[in-house]
Amino acid sequence: MFRNVIVRKPAKSMVHGLTSANLGEPDYKKACEQHSAYLTALEQCGVKITLLEADERFPDSVFVEDTAVLAEKCAIVTNPGAPSRQGEEIEIKKILQLFYKKIEHIKVPGSLDGGDVMKVGTHFYVGLSERTNEEGVRQFNEIVDKYGYSCSSMPLNEMLHLKTGVAFLKEKDLVVTGEFIEREEFKDFTKIIVPESESYASNCIMVNGTVIMPAGFPQTQLAIENAGYIVKAVDVSEFRKLDGGVSCLSLRF
Repeated sequence: MFRNVIVRKPAKSMVHGLTSANLGEPDYKKACEQHSAYLTALEQCGVKITLLEADERFPDSVFVEDTAVLAEKCAIVTNPGAPSRQGEEIEIKKILQLFYKKIEHIKVPGSLDGGDVMKVGTHFYVGLSERTNEEGVRQFNEIVDKYGYSCSSMPLNEMLHLKTGVAFLKEKDLVVTGEFIEREEFKDFTKIIVPESESYASNCIMVNGTVIMPAGFPQTQLAIENAGYIVKAVDVSEFRKLDGGVSCLSLRF
């Protein structure tokens, strides 16, 4: 169960954020409205929100998930893989010190984005991507091993981040799309398969019994509901323009 969530307000500079989506420039005002609705959905799931002010120095700083990996026994401050995002983690560490006694760090030459890390029980799946390198995974594995967790990594062939295409809900349920549907690493899971036409919807989050997912993907929403889940759909179209999804917008612990 999650008790806390850390989020950051969108910066006006987000219009200059990193993207490969080719969906046009995000509308800042609309993004703020969508972010507010996202916070409302989280609050309705019973969490306490720590809302950080916008940081204009970092256009992508609304995507706080990439700056840390949070577990029960420790927090791991990352070293983001995109040069323009390096430095975002400094203030996040200050906030995490209010909640965690044990804080670890990924250090240069290692790089790791939180969006590449999916926790299932006491095991972490980590994607090797353009943003997360082998040294980052090595350091991460060394850290989590100290706290009794296990870790395995997998190369990504299509996705920006691991959680771009796979989401863990509970027990053995995964929401998956694309390259993750047939991955050997996930052969023992029950898969809710997202069609290619709705692949963006595979990035969703389970918060205290409710699945929060992007709005506008009826096939995926119905599939998740048919699997027995309560679903809240939120519009995050402006963040999609920056390759960001539902999970990217928060740190949940």
